[in-house]
Amino acid sequence: MNVRMYSARQRLRGEAISDIATAVHEALDESQLSFAAGARLAVAVGSRGIGSIDRIVKSALDWLSARGARPFVVPAMGSHGGATAEGQTAVLASYGVTEATMGVPIRSSMETVSLDSSGLDVEVFMDRHAWESDGVLLINRVKPHTDFHGFPESGLLKMSVIGLGKHAQALAVHGLGIRGLKEELLPAARRILATGKVLGGVAVVENANDEPMVVRAARADRIEPLERDLLRLAEQTMPSLPLDDIDLLIVDEMGKDKSGTGLDTGVIGRIRIAGEPEPERPRVRSLVVLRLTPASHGNAIGIGLADVITRELYDAIDFRATYENGLTSSFSERIKVPYVAADQRDAIRAAVRFAGLHADPASAIEQARIVRIRSTLDLSSMLLSAPACDVVRDRTDLTISAHSSLLFGADGRLPGI
Repeated sequence: MNVRMYSARQRLRGEAISDIATAVHEALDESQLSFAAGARLAVAVGSRGIGSIDRIVKSALDWLSARGARPFVVPAMGSHGGATAEGQTAVLASYGVTEATMGVPIRSSMETVSLDSSGLDVEVFMDRHAWESDGVLLINRVKPHTDFHGFPESGLLKMSVIGLGKHAQALAVHGLGIRGLKEELLPAARRILATGKVLGGVAVVENANDEPMVVRAARADRIEPLERDLLRLAEQTMPSLPLDDIDLLIVDEMGKDKSGTGLDTGVIGRIRIAGEPEPERPRVRSLVVLRLTPASHGNAIGIGLADVITRELYDAIDFRATYENGLTSSFSERIKVPYVAADQRDAIRAAVRFAGLHADPASAIEQARIVRIRSTLDLSSMLLSAPACDVVRDRTDLTISAHSSLLFGADGRLPGI
């Protein structure tokens, strides 16, 4: 069972922004946003684990304040945070976005206002604090969605609907199943932007190391074309695992701060939504997850994408938050609990059997293509078994160490990557 693993570093694309504040200020300078002195502006911040989100938000707030506005922050995260005002405030705090660090009020509420939905197939809502403000500035990352592909995916437009619409909007859209995301998001977003309440947005594209690479801002009437351009850019920089066929994939941590689905579906090659085709690659025979991140606050959405989890992860689950997220999305496979292993060694044993490698366990695992990563958000470094190394040895974007270490340490646990 204790095979040798080799350290590998993957060179990922995209240079990170060195000066966040300057990038945000320059983007807003070019956006031609217009508002009156003294305007009470709601700055919408979501639950995604965006790199340097606290600095991005603070820079936007400072820019608005310097021009005479009176900004405040509203959580724009649908049903996340357990679908409670306190939970959503806690999610922001975990990212460093608090009243103390931002220097402005945070107005968190699940109360919404129903907007004109005539002609739409979904009712449209907006956070009451945002609706009663003098205008809204959206701040979000643009990237491919983990549930579907189309337009819009994850970004400012989706935030304007599901994020700002809180639990009520999440229920309305997800109640239509995958059709709600693929067909109803854009008409609903256009209707919301047409109210004039949204002044504009700040869009971030991250590099393959999940660091801010591009920051752009636009008035409301320019958000849609901006997001189309940035989504194409984001698709080009998405990281991936270096081999297509994997017998055993070990993920140290999953969580809401790593992906909206806990595990990035594009990285692991699993979506598990009725009616949505599974990704062609990678093909993972058995997937193990060891821990849930503290920043997830117990929300283990995505555990159903794994084959095996540890008792340590199971004990960290807040089932109320997890089930609320799952019920809201209507994707039941995502919250089904997989095999729960007593410890990490038991988890690997079970995964080997699920992968069909147990006919001759002593030798089968030695021939297995094993990949171990910290999370689906961090693909710059990983551990590979010798058979996996053989597959990728000729790749110029991968450096494999000549030194190896055993899969398990002396304490029976997997050592750090």
